[in-house]
Amino acid sequence: MKKMKYEDLSKEIIDGVGGKENVNSVVHCTTRLRFKLKDEGLAKTEKLKTTDGVITVVQSGGQYQIVIGNHVADVYDDLIKVGGFQDGGSVPDDYGEKSDMSLLDRFIDLVSGIFTPILGPLCAAGMIKGFTAMFVAFGWITATSGSYLILHAIGDGFFYFFPVLLGFTSANKFKVDKFVGMAIGAVLCYPDIVAINSSKTVLYTLFKGTFFASDIHTTFFGIPVIMMNYTSSVIPIILAVWFASHVEKWAKKVIPDVVKTFLVPFVTLVITLPVTFIVIGPIATWLSTAVSDVTVAIYNFSPIFAGILMGAFWQVFVMFGLHWGFVAVMLTNLASKGYDPIVVLAFAASFAQTGVVLAMTLQTKNKKTRSIGIPAVISGIFGVTEPAIYGLSLPRKRPFILSCIAAAVGGGLLGFFGTKTYIYGGLGIFAFPSYINSKTGIDMAFYGSIIAAAVAAILGFVLQAIFGKNYVDIEPEVATAGASTASQVETPVDESNTTTIFNKATTLASPLSGKLIQLSEIDDKVFASGAMGKGIAIDPTEGVIYAPADGEIVLAFPTGHAVGLKTTDGAELLMHIGMDTVNLEGKGFEILVKQGDQVKLGTPLVKFDIAAIKAAGYSVVTPLVVTNSKNYHEIKIVTDKSEVTKNEVLLELS
Repeated sequence: MKKMKYEDLSKEIIDGVGGKENVNSVVHCTTRLRFKLKDEGLAKTEKLKTTDGVITVVQSGGQYQIVIGNHVADVYDDLIKVGGFQDGGSVPDDYGEKSDMSLLDRFIDLVSGIFTPILGPLCAAGMIKGFTAMFVAFGWITATSGSYLILHAIGDGFFYFFPVLLGFTSANKFKVDKFVGMAIGAVLCYPDIVAINSSKTVLYTLFKGTFFASDIHTTFFGIPVIMMNYTSSVIPIILAVWFASHVEKWAKKVIPDVVKTFLVPFVTLVITLPVTFIVIGPIATWLSTAVSDVTVAIYNFSPIFAGILMGAFWQVFVMFGLHWGFVAVMLTNLASKGYDPIVVLAFAASFAQTGVVLAMTLQTKNKKTRSIGIPAVISGIFGVTEPAIYGLSLPRKRPFILSCIAAAVGGGLLGFFGTKTYIYGGLGIFAFPSYINSKTGIDMAFYGSIIAAAVAAILGFVLQAIFGKNYVDIEPEVATAGASTASQVETPVDESNTTTIFNKATTLASPLSGKLIQLSEIDDKVFASGAMGKGIAIDPTEGVIYAPADGEIVLAFPTGHAVGLKTTDGAELLMHIGMDTVNLEGKGFEILVKQGDQVKLGTPLVKFDIAAIKAAGYSVVTPLVVTNSKNYHEIKIVTDKSEVTKNEVLLELS
């Protein structure tokens, strides 16, 4: 059997994010592994940043992002295998229960979670549409030829049936049956439904004389249906699947298990779709149109000024994950107007960054910097700038600022020429066909995109050559997004010269009654290896776990399978009931405390049904781990018995 190429790196990453049990989900984009962690405080950020194979770590938008580079897909594949992650790296993330994320973080997390899985084929389809339009503009094919028909179908089919694809990814995000999500999207694109919107038969006009005036072509049991065109739409399907998630959750509670297989999707679809057509769809479409009109109005006020702002700050938006909001607006504009004038203003930013990094690569005397710079320039040409940003320009600050200045000039030129994007196409040089208007062909707006990209790249190169030379070979600074672009100098830690601050000695009582098992003997490799810390495991005979000392609850998973406690003496503890019991999604568990609660020794923390958990095929062996073991000289078991009772002194930390 062939050894996995990135097995060792994957192990270090999993350890660095706090272990498998700290991961809600992990996906990847062009250059980054995007984790959603239960507790980012458990991640070993500084260690990860110095790990070979990791460019940097970015904490932003509710995501813990590990920047790998162009080979991230290969690392991801091995990471999934090494970590044993199921369902494409996703595990139940209790999306609706997250109260520690800000509204902005939740929005970014939502939009990125829905769009990230389909970005590859989305760009591919857009590129095919763009090149098809370019072939027609150059006269290589005609718009009536079979070649055009097939190529256009390959590119446009993805967008026409966009609600079906978003139905799948939205269902995955909202924890709905994925095929139910796709079914909702399919109904929105159903030919007879689409035909109703263009029907010449008008029963009457609703909200006549207002912004919401709508012709009524049909009714649903006498209720007027405001029919919209949902092909290529974005917001209606996302809201519809979100609504379906609540309907499905309710249906699962009231429908008997014996008929759930077919009655739950039946009830979900028969309630969700009429509500979507009558309420959700029209409101979502009106809101989308309003947002689109507002953004275009700002652009119309001053295209040049809008371009300067978008160009200057786009790379910052990407660092913080804020660009997803603009992507949603762009897709809305494309669906409602057939073009988008906003996101295109940031097109020159990748070329500005590439120009700066090319100059840095030529200026540097450092072999490691050059080894990063050459592939970063190649990636930048194709629109992928994360290696350039996080590997070179941002850690040194001055080059990054210079790239933003060059991007601002490029954005202003795009606004001046009135460049617009007509499809969601590729990145970098592959984006040019997206700016061809299929109705008017190649015009000055298209040539403007070439001029803006060239000016941004050349200006970035020149600015770096003149003003950034002295910043190329300085000691780079750690760059993180989410708090500030200001950074602190990172140097390798020499552990031999590092003074560890040890906690004071303390004792821990047993949180359970049962048989003692050495941590190294349990099935879970993360706990058995000591990666989470030192401790002991217990095979319980009673289904209640108690506080082993006075302290504060710092982790209380909604599923009830694990709880974290920080004792008054500073010991940080993790008690994990069973192995892989997160997959039970809370069945058989009753959490009795919440994060922030102050508890005393012997306070009941979680009740669990031993028989039910074992019947589901899971072990109930429970590790008690001191996660900050490095703060103690020694952690030893103080009993020589093979079995222990709850509240009996078990561990001595000194």
